[in-house]
Amino acid sequence: MAISPGRPGRRWRKRIFSGKSSPRSNAIRTPSSRHRARRPSPEHLMPLEPLLAGQTPLSANDAAAAIILVESDGYLLQLRDARPDIWYPDHWGLFGGGTEPGEDPVRALARELYEELELKLETAEFFARIDFDLGGLGLERYFRSYYVVPISRVVADRLVLHEGAAMRVFGGADALTQLRLAPYDAFALYLHYARSRIAHGS
Repeated sequence: MAISPGRPGRRWRKRIFSGKSSPRSNAIRTPSSRHRARRPSPEHLMPLEPLLAGQTPLSANDAAAAIILVESDGYLLQLRDARPDIWYPDHWGLFGGGTEPGEDPVRALARELYEELELKLETAEFFARIDFDLGGLGLERYFRSYYVVPISRVVADRLVLHEGAAMRVFGGADALTQLRLAPYDAFALYLHYARSRIAHGS
């Protein structure tokens, strides 16, 4: 399948997320402050922009996403642009995108990965499909199919990011506990990360 090259982009090299947090302060509580209600500090508040403040209509459609595994390093994730006109702006998520009418999900995934990363899809193993029945909104039922896409570190180093604010490789535990993930991709990542206990849970 011939795919036209994407527009020139900037190259991003993968970095493993350390997951380290800053030490807690050792402030001493006084009797007067012990029972006083504390207002959350600004860094603990999720900003309204752009997740909830956007007024642009959001469209729902079928989609395909890649659980990209970079050898034993972890998952390659995309930081979505902080734009109010897209789903879950400024969240980390999986690469991929919507399917065209009548388009096979794997073909759609191959197209999206090349447009987003200049990654030529060689192997895509079906992992899961999540259906969203939006009848309560007067909409149809849509699906998001997930495929495991293993790549080498050499291939990862050659990727060129064309869409999104950043890309980085994270270990599964770090991604699931430290990042603000798009909810549907967070569930798929958890299913993959905990697949051994889920598969034997019945």
